[in-house]
Amino acid sequence: MVTNQPWPGRPADSDLAEPVPAIELRHATKRYGEAVALDDVSMVIQPGEFFCLLGPSGCGKTTTLNLIGGFIPLTSGDLLIEGHTVNDLPPHKRNVNTVFQSYALFPHMTVAENVAFGLRMEKLSKADIAQRTREYLELVGLSGLAGRLPAQMSGGQQQRVALARALAKRPAVLLLDEPLGALDLKLRKQMQTELARIHRQVGTTFVFVTHDQEEALSMATQIAIMSNGTVLQQGSPREVYDRPANRFVADFVGDTNFLAGTVRRDGGQAVFDVGSAVVDVQGDAEAGPATLMIRPEFLALRQGDATDGPRGLTARVVNVAFLGNHTRITVSTAAGEMVVVRPHGTRDSTADTQRELGEEVCVWWRTENAALIRE
Repeated sequence: MVTNQPWPGRPADSDLAEPVPAIELRHATKRYGEAVALDDVSMVIQPGEFFCLLGPSGCGKTTTLNLIGGFIPLTSGDLLIEGHTVNDLPPHKRNVNTVFQSYALFPHMTVAENVAFGLRMEKLSKADIAQRTREYLELVGLSGLAGRLPAQMSGGQQQRVALARALAKRPAVLLLDEPLGALDLKLRKQMQTELARIHRQVGTTFVFVTHDQEEALSMATQIAIMSNGTVLQQGSPREVYDRPANRFVADFVGDTNFLAGTVRRDGGQAVFDVGSAVVDVQGDAEAGPATLMIRPEFLALRQGDATDGPRGLTARVVNVAFLGNHTRITVSTAAGEMVVVRPHGTRDSTADTQRELGEEVCVWWRTENAALIRE
């Protein structure tokens, strides 16, 4: 029965005072001839993390997952799992398990038989196999479907079976290779919630590959943004969203506005020259060329002739799009077009959303909500 107690095999909190990393990559490189799929990557994943490898196709995230799983060898560098170097260990000797996008269920076996398969290979007793099968089917919400065949189940249910089968072996690390990619949008969002719940309950280290930034932000405790075989930034979802390391990260993780300009000092205060306007920036900003990044939800609009509030940019409304749960307003400034997003159902959204095409406004933001990017 599922309880709020630590899941069997989950380390107690006292055991994690000085945890050995669940996974550590040290200068990991993978080459295919002259092509470099992974380029001198060093990365630490702590026990119990829901760790997302996020990036566009071909960035190296699946290569990283396959290296951890032992499906492909390193060209150079080291891979450690729970403090042990596993460079030359085959997949079945690593304390990891994998859930694939294709589910990879045995079509002739029932749900219970699929979950029990790996346990039988480990030669557990029949009683232990039956108990674990019941526990993990309950965990994924499929207790009443143990006798069904995969073909009699929906895609989401089959994915739950694959997850139960992988977790039943109680691996130290669970690898998930875009496991929700074959699901429709609504079911995918439901499974995101379920995966986050299951992770919190079992405490196993999850390493999740996705190209969907919303998916990563909604589930991960840590995210590594990858591009061209390298890790550009690693941090919490809020860190990579609010303070991206460079323009690529800022552009890939969520919608954003970019303003090119120059930081200079004005009476001890750092200001940002953008086109024919000047806006305030954080006081410790270094002088020189830079790009100012502001997320659409942090932008606000006021009447073009209003003088109260922080300095902003004179703009003209060029598009207003009602999108159900929010309104997307595009304004044209001397520095280029900017997008303002306002959610519905909040008191401060009404003034911004009731704008007319061609209306002159001032677009502004709080200094702390803008980030300077030097790359």
